[in-house]
Amino acid sequence: MDISFTDEEAAALAIIAEMIIPASDDYDLPGANDDRIFADILNTGARQYEPVAAALAALDAVCNDLGDQPFADLSVAARADAVTAFRHRHVEAAGVLATITTQCYYRDDRVMRALDMETRPPFPLGFDVDEGDWSLLEPVRASGPIYRETS
Repeated sequence: MDISFTDEEAAALAIIAEMIIPASDDYDLPGANDDRIFADILNTGARQYEPVAAALAALDAVCNDLGDQPFADLSVAARADAVTAFRHRHVEAAGVLATITTQCYYRDDRVMRALDMETRPPFPLGFDVDEGDWSLLEPVRASGPIYRETS
């Protein structure tokens, strides 16, 4: 079954993607609404259609509460207000949209090159990670187990 976004959903998703990661002239980097990156967002989002569509529906509900206009038809200032309200009312749904956007953005070759990373998947070669300060985990260790033992 091939699921795709409606034109309205895709338009809202493109605007949200740009709001999450706008283009940077200073670093010559595209925004998350760049054609290649956004195509990846649509493709990735289609594989997770239900939570993404639910998040976009929640955003529309917030817009209806604020003035009964679709998100894509709002002014820039009204969009910012709608997104702020959406993030406060629907934390998990906002997280779905942010996760898909950042995931697709940071796997784009242009972005990886700008970060001085090899443009390749992380596996099977992996990436070297600098040793960190393990003492930062002491409060977590001190809190004890956060799981339930099973028999």
